Amino acid sequence: MGLFKITKAAITPGTQPQRVNKNTIKIEPHPFPITERGGKSMANKTLQKLIDLILIDDTYWSSKSSFCYIKPLHLFRIGEQMRFLVLLLLLINAPLLFGQYQFSGEVAQENAGSSIYLSVIEDYRKSSRIYLDQIVQKSEVDSLGHFNFQGNNLNIANRIYRIHLDGCSDNESANHFLGQCNNSKSVLFIANNKDTLLFPTSFEDEALCTINSTNPNSGLLLEIENLKNQMAYDFVDFPSEASKKLNFKKWFRTLHDFGEEFNEPLAELYIYDFLSDKRNETFKYYLNDLSENPYYQNLVERLENSYPNSDFTNQYVAEITTDKELAQFSKPKSSKWNRTLIALLAVSILGNVVFFLGKKRKNQPNALLEKLTPQEQKIVHLILEDKTNKEIATELFVSVSTVKTHINNLYKKLDVSSREEMLVRFKK
Repeated sequence: MGLFKITKAAITPGTQPQRVNKNTIKIEPHPFPITERGGKSMANKTLQKLIDLILIDDTYWSSKSSFCYIKPLHLFRIGEQMRFLVLLLLLINAPLLFGQYQFSGEVAQENAGSSIYLSVIEDYRKSSRIYLDQIVQKSEVDSLGHFNFQGNNLNIANRIYRIHLDGCSDNESANHFLGQCNNSKSVLFIANNKDTLLFPTSFEDEALCTINSTNPNSGLLLEIENLKNQMAYDFVDFPSEASKKLNFKKWFRTLHDFGEEFNEPLAELYIYDFLSDKRNETFKYYLNDLSENPYYQNLVERLENSYPNSDFTNQYVAEITTDKELAQFSKPKSSKWNRTLIALLAVSILGNVVFFLGKKRKNQPNALLEKLTPQEQKIVHLILEDKTNKEIATELFVSVSTVKTHINNLYKKLDVSSREEMLVRFKK
């Protein structure tokens, strides 16, 4: 079973070739009749250009979400003939060549009559749910389950878009736009004003999980979701702290490499939103990575080259600037600073010890005096002034024998045996 092939010698519409040979057009099997002498020409130039675009330039791309078992999809294998023919018929009438977009697809017929919305996401922090101010077009699912968006009002550069099938009635509360409706279903993708996208149902009849597009980057967000699911499995299998640290390092590198490989900063912002979300366990590792990994600053350059002066570029620059300051604040101080702090703490403790010991010594004579009677305290002060027993008796208007009695009691209370020891005790 071969692949469809068309050579550059394809017959120009409106001509009548004198001779047709098997090398002019090679199609296995032929989806269109070969032009004969005097016969009909191909449909029109648009058809020819579309065929050249799809089959010669090889610029038609397909992606599936992780919920539909992602596999590389080649539209042109013989087993995909019917899908190709349906797609080609749809593209014949597509306004691709006129600078307009067309996003069409199929959902379950049970959704017939339901509203379906096209939204543009300029703020990558608002990609997790539906916001009213993001909606740019509304359509309705027809009786066969088909929907279509087309026009010429989108940005000529790539942007992140969402198609959101609203399973709630229009008569219900507007809160279902915030993603609270259980029957809602949506898909995120990358596109621009000139793209043609098809959202067919998958082999398992799942809707909005497969993307066929003229834009090679349209399905990147679906592939990122698949990587995030694989990442989640790794963390569930080995929940230890050591395993988490290794998995963070592995998956940060994996996701960063994936974003750089396709050179689409919008996909990298989608990854960044996930890894830097403060609600996720990844946030702490992100702060450490931000301080050491040049990837984040390099992304600034890629954004400014691809999307200069856009709101999301300015938003990213502001966020990583703030987060770098937060990372420096949260980062442990260097060993040099730690040694300095320890030295200062030791000096402070030593100073306090000296202060309290000095204060204790200063207060010790007062504590000794508090044990004595008022009369004994007076005698102690007079002894410290080097007064004799007779001088003390005269000072206190008592007899010398009474002074001697008091002095003997003082020796017992102060645990000393002479005036000299008493002097030492009170002069410490």
